[in-house]
Amino acid sequence: SLNFDFLEVNDLFAPFLTAGFYYKTFMWPSIFWEKVYEPIIRRAAGLGSASLEPDPDCYDKGFLHTDLLIIGAGPAGLAAALIAAKSGARVIIVDEDFVTGGRLNAENYVVDEKPGSKWAKEITEELSNFNNVKILTRTTIIGAFDHGIYGAVERVSDHLKIPYPGKPRQILWRIYSKQAILCSGATERPIVFENNDRPGIMLAGAIRSYVNRWAVTPSQNVAIFTNNNDGHQTARALLNKGVNVAAVIDTRRQKVSSPDYETFSNAVVSNTSGRLGLISIIVRHEDGSQRTVKCGALGVSGGWNPNINISSHHRGRPIWKESIQSFIPDDNCPSGLLVAGSAKGFMELQDVIKSGHDAAVQALGSLSIKPQGINLPKVQGDVDFAIEPFWIVKGTSRGWVDQQNDVTAKDIKLAKQENFTSVEHLKRYTTLGMATDQGKLSNVNGLAVLANTLSSPISQVGTTTFRPPYTPISMGSIAGSARDSVFQPVRMSPIHSWHIEHDAFFEPVGFWRRPYCFPRAGEATNQAVNREILQTRSSVGLLDASTLGKLVVSGPDAGTFLDLIYTNMMSNLKLGKCRYGLMCSENGFLIDDGVVARLDENTFLCHTTTGGADRIHAHMEEWLQTEWWDWKVFTQNVTEQYAQIAVVGPNARMLLEKLGGTDISKESLGFMEWVDAKLGGFNARIFRISFSGELSFEISVRSSSGLDFWNTLLDAGSEFDVMPYGTEALHVMRAEKGFIMIGDETDGTIIPQDLNLNWAISKKKSDFIGKRAHDRMFMKSPIRWKLVGLETLDGSVLPDGSYAVDNSLNANGQKHTIGRVTSTYFSPTLKKGIAMGLVQNGPDRLGEILNFERINGEVVSATIVDPVFYDKSGSKQNV
Repeated sequence: SLNFDFLEVNDLFAPFLTAGFYYKTFMWPSIFWEKVYEPIIRRAAGLGSASLEPDPDCYDKGFLHTDLLIIGAGPAGLAAALIAAKSGARVIIVDEDFVTGGRLNAENYVVDEKPGSKWAKEITEELSNFNNVKILTRTTIIGAFDHGIYGAVERVSDHLKIPYPGKPRQILWRIYSKQAILCSGATERPIVFENNDRPGIMLAGAIRSYVNRWAVTPSQNVAIFTNNNDGHQTARALLNKGVNVAAVIDTRRQKVSSPDYETFSNAVVSNTSGRLGLISIIVRHEDGSQRTVKCGALGVSGGWNPNINISSHHRGRPIWKESIQSFIPDDNCPSGLLVAGSAKGFMELQDVIKSGHDAAVQALGSLSIKPQGINLPKVQGDVDFAIEPFWIVKGTSRGWVDQQNDVTAKDIKLAKQENFTSVEHLKRYTTLGMATDQGKLSNVNGLAVLANTLSSPISQVGTTTFRPPYTPISMGSIAGSARDSVFQPVRMSPIHSWHIEHDAFFEPVGFWRRPYCFPRAGEATNQAVNREILQTRSSVGLLDASTLGKLVVSGPDAGTFLDLIYTNMMSNLKLGKCRYGLMCSENGFLIDDGVVARLDENTFLCHTTTGGADRIHAHMEEWLQTEWWDWKVFTQNVTEQYAQIAVVGPNARMLLEKLGGTDISKESLGFMEWVDAKLGGFNARIFRISFSGELSFEISVRSSSGLDFWNTLLDAGSEFDVMPYGTEALHVMRAEKGFIMIGDETDGTIIPQDLNLNWAISKKKSDFIGKRAHDRMFMKSPIRWKLVGLETLDGSVLPDGSYAVDNSLNANGQKHTIGRVTSTYFSPTLKKGIAMGLVQNGPDRLGEILNFERINGEVVSATIVDPVFYDKSGSKQNV
């Protein structure tokens, strides 16, 4: 506490604790910075640590759409909102206070012959009666983003001891606006003088707010230090409430006299005294003479800074306005944003209201809405701002410029001395303006001190960059309701409930949960997998393939687009046909594969891997939006709109024929063809594609029909002892056929040629994503590892991911690796272990024996074989 401030001893070392002293001092030993120095400095600065407990509050997100967004419900914002509302525009008006009116609530203005606060209340009540107006109080616009989108955080229950039941603490709104008006007002700034951080020294406007709005005074004896007429406004407000004004110290030469208080013109506050609170100030006159003034509080007014941050969020650069000695927005505001009121530099109330009206008329014109005229109110009590520039009292050394980050005038002068003269360098070296207020109080004063040391005008020194958020916001508001299971929701197929009822053993595949296998009572998972494979190979099995990605690509340019997305041709695919395709990144590496079906002249259905749907959809959209933005192509992710069931095995056709409804003979529906048809009373799309090497049909129905269709297949297949199989059986059967799996045979560095998929790279087209990358020297290297099959000599299963080594040593003295295992399984069909792997010059080394080392040092020998272990001719899938 202030009564016993142990760290006050640091005041004795103030001459040494300059800007950046910790950079220069705490350098050795380096490990001490993280373990010793930083924790001590953070604690001394009052910085805590994030709690490890879960946030007990809840948050939400929402979306709003409007013709006109008005940021700030002060006099300018209310005037703008009223004309827009009467003109029929949809209006959202946002203010971070809990009532509208802005500074009118803290001033003694008379508007239309009534107190300004009452005028604001009546306008607000009038606006609330419009159906086309939404008023959001306790809401802060945090940033301006592309396409007229603004972020806003509404503090729903922060002010309540007991929150509303069922209501979030905060809501993060995304507001879509056609036009916006920034009426954010201005923030008062202090003056820099010696020991200006004592308790009781505050902004003059803040004292006026306490007195007029809350009937509170920091002391019964208050002095004012100012360089403009606004300070005298505070003095008069204090007198009206019976508070003594000890003196007004005015830096300007022209005396503003008052019979009610003493005014010292062309004078400054050179120092203050009082340890636990302000006791007195020292006033220095032009001739150098000094006098002590007793006071319990000091109100300081160094002018007002327009709140321009939002207008700069699209890298707009503020410009200097001499008449108010501050920065105002330039013309490079975010598209569709106008600025009005004090935010644009108007300091007299009548001008503020008129600028809000004029901005609304301009915005309505941009919306092609005819503005309805309103009578502008008459203002009494307006005072000319009349500021004269004054930033720092001469001779000040330990005057605080940024009181939140403890930056002094001396620190800024030191930064200049060490050549940190760019505003961006000054900010980072001294931390000026890096506190949570983003320099709203300190920046202009800091720039003025720097400008004085450089003998340059402030306009030439410039400002730092303002970035969202405008004010600090909680991490909870960013996350919204996305926490725990909602943060990473478990995605489930339409048949998931059946899988749970039948004791499926699940595995995660991306965000999905897919059945790994369906163990029966007393059965281990490997036994269940073997049973499922043998049943499918001998009769028929069902696979829930609903999780496979399904992307619809349509439009006149869809075929041309897919020719560049895939390595092979898609534009010449005939209606009713399917084609397997590969996709590469711009670096040439394989990122996904799948079957493409042509639905009509301008529409294709692209299947992706289970984990690839969102990623590949984003990949397509990125290229469309950044490279081929003028092409007529539309992409849509319809993965969850359809259930897809694979009916696999030699009896698959017989099972489907029992359902009836369409001819699925080989002559009517050949391999790699599809048809829309009725099947057992269900509207279905039937694909003749196979990932198992067996006769296979993949049938797509609406998600809402998925479970019913699954049960229908089970009932119809009972005579064939039909059973479902899981992902592990799927993997084993595809490995038996030598089919690759993205994520197993690929690791982000694999190209199609490594997997012997040269046949899937079109020779007919000149380009596709990744084509030029394949021409790089290391992509064509003759020693690249390529896909082969592997069979252990003793029939055992190779360890997954194990490396093959030879007897030579590399440059580091380690055994030389010449290959690795990518997929490895026990095949119940072949009754032995099989594996696929990448081996240096693999296809040219068939019959060679490689040695693979286990972790325990045991060596397993395997023969390089063809990767197709089962039905190499393909006769089973083509029946």
